[in-house]
Amino acid sequence: MLNLAYPLKNKVTIDNKEYDLDLSFDNVLKLFDMLEDELLSDVMKIEVGLEMLINDTLDDYHIREKEKVFYEIFKAAIGGGVEDNQPVDIAGNPMPSNNEEVNYSLKEDAEYIYASFMSDYGIDLIEQQGKLHWYKFKALLGGLTDGSKFVKVLEIREMELPKGKGSGKQREHIKKLKKQYELKGNN
Repeated sequence: MLNLAYPLKNKVTIDNKEYDLDLSFDNVLKLFDMLEDELLSDVMKIEVGLEMLINDTLDDYHIREKEKVFYEIFKAAIGGGVEDNQPVDIAGNPMPSNNEEVNYSLKEDAEYIYASFMSDYGIDLIEQQGKLHWYKFKALLGGLTDGSKFVKVLEIREMELPKGKGSGKQREHIKKLKKQYELKGNN
């Protein structure tokens, strides 16, 4: 989690051993992609995840130790403020309650996010690969203006269909927009 009183976290200590971290936003996004890959075994995901985050597969560790280190790094550095045993999504964010729906995807909405960062902040996310810290990225994403493309898409997804007489055209227009911007499920 971003805390303006302290430097950004680029190290984590687990069992008295300090690990240097690569928390560039694009590396974290690639990590999420890798973790969703159903062709990879859990063991492979742990080893690749460690390589991505700390540039080490911890070859002399038992797989249970690797799993613990990976989990602790993920929780401490990416999960950001999640309570123990609280369900989280792949990005480490608290899962929505039963009546909440996730209305965006970092992968599917990449073009809208890119355009919004350019428009609101003048930040080219492609040029920031390997540089922009994950915490900064999350803070900037959460601070996008109402006029940004990404926020507009989210508003369309959350729009309620009007009810009552005379709202047929408006309802059809909103349905069309919702269909155009719906998530396909490749979160």
